[in-house]
Amino acid sequence: MDLQAVIAHMETGEQDAALAALQGFNREMSQCFTFRTAEEKDRQEEKLQKHLGELVVGFLSRNLQPSCLLACLETVRILSRDKRCLDPFITRSAMSTLATFAGIATVQTAAAADGQPGEGKTEDKEGDEEGEADASRAEEKEAPPPAENPDLEVIVEALKSICNILLHNETGQAVAAELQLIKGVAERLKHCNDPTWSFEVRFFDLRLCFLLTALRVDVRAQLAQELHGISLLGNQLDATLGLCWPDPLETARVGLEGVPPEELPPLSRQQTELAMEILKILFNVTFDTNRRKVDEEEAAEYRHLGAILRHCLMSRAEGEERTEEFHSHTVNLLGNLPLPCLDVLLMPKVQQGSIEYMGVNMDAVNMLLDFMEKRLDRGHKLKETLLPSLNLLTESARIHRETRKFLRSKVLPPLRDVKNRPEVGNTLRNKIVRLMTHIDTDVKDCAAEFLFVLCKESVSRFIKYTGYGNAAGLLAARGLLRGGRDSGIYSEDEDSETEEYREAKAHINPVTGVVEEDQPNPMEGMSEEQKEYEAMKLVSMFNKLSRGNLIQPMQLSMDGTMREMTSEDLQNLSHNPLLQPEERRDADSEEEEQ
Repeated sequence: MDLQAVIAHMETGEQDAALAALQGFNREMSQCFTFRTAEEKDRQEEKLQKHLGELVVGFLSRNLQPSCLLACLETVRILSRDKRCLDPFITRSAMSTLATFAGIATVQTAAAADGQPGEGKTEDKEGDEEGEADASRAEEKEAPPPAENPDLEVIVEALKSICNILLHNETGQAVAAELQLIKGVAERLKHCNDPTWSFEVRFFDLRLCFLLTALRVDVRAQLAQELHGISLLGNQLDATLGLCWPDPLETARVGLEGVPPEELPPLSRQQTELAMEILKILFNVTFDTNRRKVDEEEAAEYRHLGAILRHCLMSRAEGEERTEEFHSHTVNLLGNLPLPCLDVLLMPKVQQGSIEYMGVNMDAVNMLLDFMEKRLDRGHKLKETLLPSLNLLTESARIHRETRKFLRSKVLPPLRDVKNRPEVGNTLRNKIVRLMTHIDTDVKDCAAEFLFVLCKESVSRFIKYTGYGNAAGLLAARGLLRGGRDSGIYSEDEDSETEEYREAKAHINPVTGVVEEDQPNPMEGMSEEQKEYEAMKLVSMFNKLSRGNLIQPMQLSMDGTMREMTSEDLQNLSHNPLLQPEERRDADSEEEEQ
């Protein structure tokens, strides 16, 4: 595209000439999303693009014909894809102009436009905006009312341009936060049932909101607190899904009350797209919620949101891939909710076709378990894809007895197979035990924690289902290598043992968790002196390797944690290999006391 020719037409100042040139430019560049690096031959083109951007911004400050206005905004959208050429669009004046055309201008936006007359604003335009700002202050409104027949194409183009700027430029992000664009977006989100706004307007309002909350911590806090973002976005999600509320914390689709979840029609593409954007924004806003205490009012708000999320979890989108993506965003957000509020997953009444356990509806928990197993079977990027659902199930099981018992019945049923190692096989237990030795520490720890909670944090039960070798990492971290139970609060039900396990129990190797064939004793036929010699020889080898810093010998202390063995410990062992270092210290201290 000959940028110089386009610029020449723009510099004439005539709308018709500019319109023809911009329409040609937009047609040719409409599918251009990648740009060359700033090599020497591209620098001139980069300068021309920036100059074109300045001219277009200047045009936008004039009273343009609708077709020329739309062409200018399309050009801004295309140019703003290139992060090297954003300088003309990240000034307060330019951002204010775009916000005005997007319909999200606030008092601060108008004030910013008034304060910079040198950036392409005409005197008449400044006067108009100053009057609007004064009126807004007088009426204590954040934005002027929308036009009766807004030009939706103009709004969408302006929103897309702002989104591009935020995506690529930190200065643009700061200016958007300073101009309080989040307030303008929030104001329009309140009218989620207004048929005036098309799907595209609603989608890019949400996309803009997502970018602001993802990239700016201050905007995230502002939306959550000042603008009541949880309630605002919860209502938006409610309206998008078309919900009604037969009971305070039980949802249904309007016109489909009483229809089982599996028989509901899939959500439309537009519903799914909007819902996923809302879920992503809510994730940003609630990012630290489960790490702090919430008051009663907040808890009620989160329970209401949790009921909507349960409906999301039980709903389908068009296509399996889209459904999984939708459920993934839902699970991510559920993991942010305060743990006591997760009881809403169990609240719906048991209906025909529901999965019932202990008189409770387990449809949602079973859906989470199936979702987690699908991610586990896929084995791709487990840290990003598996951990949200696995963590959510762990914390739900920790705090809700019925959830824990149901999950245990699915994951750790009464043990019958005592011939195969816990990590061998295709049951869900086998798959999760395999993760306990995963190379990624987060994956390994999360898998172990899940099974440990299902065992009510009982060391003996944990070892029974996983083997001591697989369990050692978590037990060492908790100081439980000597056995016992961690500090969790659980009911005192008995661990049922099958006949197969009871018969084989005495012959099970606790390290591997299975019955193994008897191995020959390597010390058979040795005298006591020979055994002691071999033991001292082994200790001496450890001592030599330790002095050379090739290994760091460890020992199990009396409190169940691992500690480093010192040279003194190894020296003591070399004199009496049958005496534990801790015992030797205790003996020494007793002698001193005597």
